[in-house]
Amino acid sequence: MSALLVLALTVPLLGLVPLLLAGPRVGERAALAVLAIGAGLCVAVGVAVALSGRALQYFVAGLAPPLGIGLRADGFSAAMMGMSALVLALTAFYAMRAPGAGAPRMPPAFFMLLLALASALNLAFLAQDLFTLYVALELLTFAAVPLVCLDGKPGQLRAAMTYLMFALFGSVLYLLGVVLVYGQFGTLDFARLSAALALAPPGWSFGAALALMSAGLMAKAALFPLHLWLPPAHAGAPPAASAVLSAVVIKAPLFLLVRLWADLAPVPMAQAAAPVLAICGAGAILVCGVVALAQVRLKLLIAYSTAAQIGYLGLMFPLAAGADAYWSALAWTGGTLHLVSHAFSKAAMFMAAGLIAEVFGHDRLAGLKGAARVAPLSIAAFGIGGLSLLGLPPSGGFTAKVMLLTSALQQGAWWIGVVVLAGGLLAGGYVLRLLVLALQRPEDGTLPAARECGWRAGIALALAFGAVALGFLPLAPLGFLSIGRPIAWEGLAP
Repeated sequence: MSALLVLALTVPLLGLVPLLLAGPRVGERAALAVLAIGAGLCVAVGVAVALSGRALQYFVAGLAPPLGIGLRADGFSAAMMGMSALVLALTAFYAMRAPGAGAPRMPPAFFMLLLALASALNLAFLAQDLFTLYVALELLTFAAVPLVCLDGKPGQLRAAMTYLMFALFGSVLYLLGVVLVYGQFGTLDFARLSAALALAPPGWSFGAALALMSAGLMAKAALFPLHLWLPPAHAGAPPAASAVLSAVVIKAPLFLLVRLWADLAPVPMAQAAAPVLAICGAGAILVCGVVALAQVRLKLLIAYSTAAQIGYLGLMFPLAAGADAYWSALAWTGGTLHLVSHAFSKAAMFMAAGLIAEVFGHDRLAGLKGAARVAPLSIAAFGIGGLSLLGLPPSGGFTAKVMLLTSALQQGAWWIGVVVLAGGLLAGGYVLRLLVLALQRPEDGTLPAARECGWRAGIALALAFGAVALGFLPLAPLGFLSIGRPIAWEGLAP
């Protein structure tokens, strides 16, 4: 079953052949088929991990580190792989155009970039040494940046360049941290580093290395205050590209940030850094939430919402590093669930926004009165996806936020509970802005003659319902996420 890890990396790249050799229509259908197969492989990895009760591991060329490169899928990485593969496959389906559809076809380059993203994301979720993770981040960057400027408009090009500068700045910081780690320990493999850290306390250089790598990952993930590139990049990109950028691309550096502080850093060091990450998360929720309320364009509103919502992961760190094992595990599960539910809901909202803009010819909020009459499925997808952002039952966002809130109250971190509640109120404000307008009647009584594309709106609606379905998971630490983790959480009771 370990061969599934290699297939998850290589199969997406096979879809590049028909895109390069065949016509656009044949190529995009082949790309969709390959992405669907890749999603099946990622689900198979999750099933294999669940059935075996242990992590899957594979050494490239049969050579263990330090001579070879290790790939490893535990419960956490399998969950992230499955989420990203499903979003990418559905986004490719959404981006296809039926014959005679009014909207322009996406260029073949879009599907090439989706395939490259699928492989790069899986490498980021599976790699087990810091340098291979650097390679994965660079592949992810150079596949994601062109998505911002597919149409070649001046505003898109400026946004893409800003994104590239932030990403390269993050790469430099991350690589500097990698150099410091290698200089101190002579290895970059996670298992060997963990063994070395268990034998002797790390010096200041290891703390500096983690700080540099964390700052680089924060720049790539657009975690406050390094979020300035995200709103123009996501708001200016085509809707399908925005869905991918917001839902899965920024999740890889967030995933690695968790790996560094939950799996690698010694507990005292993780506890010292956790308040800093929490403050950044609280700043994201509050500042970006307020800015989202002030937006006049729908896609910019959703983009600032993305910057706000990823702040909940920052709140997880001090809770997950707490002294009580059960409540720490509950917070860690809530943060992971938030990453997954946010991906589904945000992809649905960007897709819905794109369809609404196609109907009206713009995405200015003031001109979207009556949108529910001409784009009912898109408005429903936006509203249902917004349930998760608000944290209303029975959505996955509700379950995730209840886990974080409960853990915060049980561990005496009342201020984190206040931020979680305030973030829900802010999310309610900017989600309801569109819904209230969409249900109103236009002043002049006229509505666009165009109507939404029903099957594409159905894809957005399916993703939104996916975010809701996650809310039916139990309000307790999940055993699946603990498989292969350094600390087993099964059997713990409050």
